[in-house]
Parts: sequence; C-alpha cells; structure tokens
Amino acid sequence: MENTATAATQQNTNTQKTVYSILFSIAFAHLLNDLLQAVIPAAYPILKDNYNLTFTQVGLITFSYQMAASLLQPFVGFYTDKNPKPYSQIIGMIFTLAGIVLLSYAGSFPVILLSVILVGIGSSIFHPESSRVSFLASGGKRGLAQSIFQIGGNTGTAIGPLLIAWIVVPHGQEYIVWFAAIAVLAMAVLWRIAQWYQSHLNLTAKKKPVIVMPDLSPARVVVTVIILLILIFSKYFYIASLSSYFTFYLIEKFNVTVQDAQFYLFIFLASVALGTLLGGPLGDKFGRKYVIWFSVLGVAPFALLLPYSNLFWTSVLSVIIGLLLASAFPAILVYAQELLPKKLGMVSGLFYGFAFGMGGLGSAVLGNIADAEGIVYVYNICAYLPLIGVIAMFLPNLKKNTSK
Repeated sequence: MENTATAATQQNTNTQKTVYSILFSIAFAHLLNDLLQAVIPAAYPILKDNYNLTFTQVGLITFSYQMAASLLQPFVGFYTDKNPKPYSQIIGMIFTLAGIVLLSYAGSFPVILLSVILVGIGSSIFHPESSRVSFLASGGKRGLAQSIFQIGGNTGTAIGPLLIAWIVVPHGQEYIVWFAAIAVLAMAVLWRIAQWYQSHLNLTAKKKPVIVMPDLSPARVVVTVIILLILIFSKYFYIASLSSYFTFYLIEKFNVTVQDAQFYLFIFLASVALGTLLGGPLGDKFGRKYVIWFSVLGVAPFALLLPYSNLFWTSVLSVIIGLLLASAFPAILVYAQELLPKKLGMVSGLFYGFAFGMGGLGSAVLGNIADAEGIVYVYNICAYLPLIGVIAMFLPNLKKNTSK
C-alpha cells in the first residue's frame, strides 16, 4: 500500500511540475518553425523585383499563406483535444520543408502561392499541439510558459530577415533552399518533444484531471471570446503593416537600401520577441486583463506618431510599438485557455488561426491600398487601429471554481 501511495505521489509530481527542458525545447522548435515562416515576408523585396509583382500580389502571397495557416488550426486543435497526436508536429514540419524547397525554385506567381500555402499548412499543424505541450509542461506557471514558447517564435521571426539579408539577397532566390536544413533540425527537436508528450499522456491516462473553470455564464464566456478576437484583429491588422510592408515603407520614405531596411525590420521584430517574453510573467503577476488593456491600447500614441517621424524616431517608435503590442498575445492566449480550459487545443488553434488570418487579410487589404494610394498612406490609416483596444475594459476578472 505504501509503495502504491508513493508511486501515485510521484506520478502527480511528474505531471504537475514545471518541465523547463521541454519548455525550452518547444520554444526552440517554435523558433525554427517561425524562422522558416519569416522567410516568406523577408523575401518579398527579392520576389517583387524578380517577378515584377504589385503590392496587391505581395498582399495575396501573405493572404494565401496566412489563410492556410489559420483556417485549419481550430479544426486541428478540436481534433487533438479528443485525440492527442504527439508526433503530428513532425508531419507539419514536412509540409513546411516542402514549401521552402518549392519557394526556392518557384518560377512563377502561382507556384509561389502554392509554396507558401504548404508552409501555412505546416504552421497550422504545428501550433495547436505545441501550445498544448507548453501548457502541460508549465506546472501552473502558464503565463511564463506561454511567453517562453512565444519568444521562441518571435526570435525566429526576427532572425529570418537577417538570414535572408546575409544568405539570399547577395546570391538570389535559389539560396532559400539552404533553409531546408533548419526544417530537418526542427524535426529532430520535435521528435524528442513528442517522446516526452507521449510519456506524459501515458502517465495521465488513468487520472481524471481537476479542471479549474471560470465563474462565468456561457453567454458571458462567448462575449469575452468575441472581445478577445476583436483585440487580436486590431493587433494583427496593425502588425501586418509593419511585418509585411515596413521594408517597403523605409525604402520609399527614407531611401534606404534593401539590406538596411531588413536590419530595421530585425530591430522591430527583436522588440516583438522581448515584449512577448515580458507579457506572460506580467500577466501571472498583475492579472492578464490589465496586461491586455495596457499593451493593446497603450501602443496607440506611438502608432499615431510613427507616420510623422524621421528615420531615427521611426526605428525608436517601432521598438516601443513592438514591445507593447507583443506583450498582449501571451496574456490573451492564456486568458482564453483559462476561459475554456477543457478545450485547450481548439482555443489555441482558434486564436493562433485568427491571428494568422487577420495578419493575412490585413496584408492583402493594405497591399491593395498601397497600390492605389501609396505605402506611406497605409501607415497613416493603420495608426488608428490600436484605439480599438479600449474594449479591453469590458473583459471580466476571472473568478474560478473547480470541476472534474
């Protein structure tokens, strides 16, 4: 009897402690995954020159990628909530690998679209299960875990433009194929994570977990989810203007070189990574509602100043904007997971998918506006988007009760 009790205690400890080795491994996998995704927007100046693309076509590339990455995610998450698939992330990386190789040899606009769709499918498979792994390895430190996971992705997104500037810009589009090695490395890391995930599932198979539910009516939960999605819309529609068109904006307004523009994009994306790291722990300490409120609405004055700034202040403001905006997503995602704790995969897929979708839609719409009115005009109108963050005041404080 004593041995049985000891084993049960050990099992409970194993399934509830913070597993930092897995958190940092999944963050590194996220870095590699999002680095590969960042190849797409970072390569836009090269593709635009090679194929004489319009801004509308550039927007359609982002839209195609983001739609593939967004539409599947909630369905993947819903399925894996009921049927966890520890090795599915490796399958996702195979799609990404195929897309990167195809992009390096793409000779026409339709083939470019096909290649980015494959990368998008890979992303849609990767994110829901990866976010669940982060949640399971958190040991209750959910904001911290989500920030560690997210900073991996944001760091990869920031590194992508630098590698494109160093490897692809001097040599040409075909050198994108070298990024295939990163996909292979990611599969090796994901194999180790999948083994831990499978072991975790085996440990918890005979236990019915205690789930902490928010003390909210179903209608209030639905309204709260809608508010969170509107906040995601304002954040990612604005982010699309910076991630997809910032290099073009700098080149047109300040006459900088492509490589210099990529460097300024890297600075912005690095600030996004740092903001992501801060958002989760701050949400754990001060409450996710207040971090969401501060980060989404707090960016508004800086966004409004950006179109009227010189090159130096544009770079400074882009850093402040990146820090503030990025701190919102870990808080929003963990808030949503705590709102619907029985549907972790679906929630993660919904919010990642919606974020990607809004980024893609924003890129397509803004590309069309840029063709009609000019890229500088895009930044004048986007400056008002963060003001939507005022609706964060309607988010409830989550009081919780326990449910089996």
